[in-house]
Amino acid sequence: MKVVAIVGMAGAGKSEAARVFEDSGYTRVRFGDITDEEIKRRGLAINEENERATRETLRKEYGMAAYAILNRPRIDQAIENNPVVIDGLYSWEEYKSLKSYYGERLVVVAILASPATRHLRLSSRKIRPLDSSEAMSRDSAEIENLNKGGPIAMADHNVINEGSLRELSAQINRILDSKGGDA
Repeated sequence: MKVVAIVGMAGAGKSEAARVFEDSGYTRVRFGDITDEEIKRRGLAINEENERATRETLRKEYGMAAYAILNRPRIDQAIENNPVVIDGLYSWEEYKSLKSYYGERLVVVAILASPATRHLRLSSRKIRPLDSSEAMSRDSAEIENLNKGGPIAMADHNVINEGSLRELSAQINRILDSKGGDA
């Protein structure tokens, strides 16, 4: 079974792309669930500041491949029955860990959108909205601290997401169709 990892900057459309895979029979594993669970365990409010602090703490404890390591049991359990889509691959180290473990079964899809488009989306989302300053800060942190550029550069497929959800879905469906439904 395949493991498709979705990578992209905040607001690019990773979760929307993952939904298309999920609608095609993939089991979704959202890397960010680890952060949310840890925040709740600590009794903290879910906001950008606590999310960032929690992500950084987990990476200090487990290394930069933390989310690949912590989510591997979920991926392995899910892959027994269905192909898996990972919503939110972040670091170069996560990419290397997943590639080492899953080998050729790993397919990386980068969702790309301009900063202006992404920041507009982030400011208008219902859950965890970010203002322009917070979005810029998150961009910087993801590039400088999380080594996010590497997985984007190594993607097997690039999807430009500057338009509608329907256009995004069509591009993802083309990827699914190009591989016989097995990304």
